[in-house]
Amino acid sequence: MVAELKRLFLGVAVDSQVKAMLAQHLASWTVPGKLVPADNWHLTIRFLGSLDETRTEILAARIDQTDLGPPFTLVLGEMGAFPASNRANVLWLGVDDQAQGLNGLNSVIEEACRDSGLPPEERPFSAHLTLSRLRPPESVVNLIASYGGLRFQWTVKELTLFESRPGPIYDRIERFPLRPQASSRR
Repeated sequence: MVAELKRLFLGVAVDSQVKAMLAQHLASWTVPGKLVPADNWHLTIRFLGSLDETRTEILAARIDQTDLGPPFTLVLGEMGAFPASNRANVLWLGVDDQAQGLNGLNSVIEEACRDSGLPPEERPFSAHLTLSRLRPPESVVNLIASYGGLRFQWTVKELTLFESRPGPIYDRIERFPLRPQASSRR
């Protein structure tokens, strides 16, 4: 019997109020390419690849035992494109992570993945919210220039284990709460 593999990643879902506001703003612009549906908006913390149920349970148990840190404020800010704005194939919103909440969460999760037997992530962590995929690539220089620096803010309270299915469809498999650190008594 062959074990069923699921394509998984860990991420932070975008707050529902932020989704509504951002979707409203995007509806008033001409955004090229194929828009990512608002229900799929997330910030990937760690792509996991195809895992079987046993490996997934081992990782989930390890994350449950890990101090993921306290909730933190996240701000979506600048608009950009990969690989460059004059030949974009991905349009994104960047993250203003002054408190280093996402970077800290990524570091903790990377360690939990290694402790669970997963290979280390080879690519550097680059938090962003994918808005659109452009095929073939095209220039988004004018769109980025007209973006106007809108900022969308929310408090991140949990990390989510997502399954990625064709469509694409992202199903929430499990949620891991971020917890405030216990205050020390003096």
